[in-house]
Amino acid sequence: MKLLVNGEPHDVSAQSLDALLAELEFEGEWLATAVNSELVRATERQDCHLSEGDRIEILTPKQGG
Repeated sequence: MKLLVNGEPHDVSAQSLDALLAELEFEGEWLATAVNSELVRATERQDCHLSEGDRIEILTPKQGG
């Protein structure tokens, strides 16, 4: 399935947001996620089913100063 993740095209096999994070090797509970501009809470990711062409945003904290 083709998705747009953080503005980049990806061809993935994941069917849920939770599976997508694992497939793309995003780890940690501090991630913020959105699908098609709608915030998806960590507790809702497993039940968030993805569709062809969805736009996914994955935000991670940035270190440094």
